[in-house]
Amino acid sequence: MFHSTLGLVHIISALVAMLMGAVVIANPKMGAFHKRMGYGYVASMLILNGTAFQIFHLFGRFGPFHALAIISLLSLMGGMLPAINHRQIKNWLYWHYYFMSWSVVGLYAAFWAEVLTRTLPLGQFWPVVMAATGVTAGLGSYFIRRNASQLLPALK
Repeated sequence: MFHSTLGLVHIISALVAMLMGAVVIANPKMGAFHKRMGYGYVASMLILNGTAFQIFHLFGRFGPFHALAIISLLSLMGGMLPAINHRQIKNWLYWHYYFMSWSVVGLYAAFWAEVLTRTLPLGQFWPVVMAATGVTAGLGSYFIRRNASQLLPALK
């Protein structure tokens, strides 16, 4: 199942990030618990993306999943920089909420794509990846917008 220790670290960090991301989303925002879980999510995502850049067994070179790891890192930065520099960034909470929410959605899209491509018959790789990503992004978009109206009322 695992090609190496690197693959094992990759999958463990992904599972930790999924758990922490879900905990952050499901619990009240702000406060010490949110901050601790959020930093745990970011740390596990950094490990996940760092290991992703070292895995080449699928394409043998830099491939589309490496590009998605770059997008993942950009969404993490887009979410964390406003929170860290909140005194200097207007509407920092808006930017933090949206970038971090999309980071979690991207993580879950990658999870479903990974699970489905490993469990469905061969030859359906890209259609399954695209379908899993599309469904996850569609559901994520709905929940992000719905929750934004409750969490960010001043920014409407």
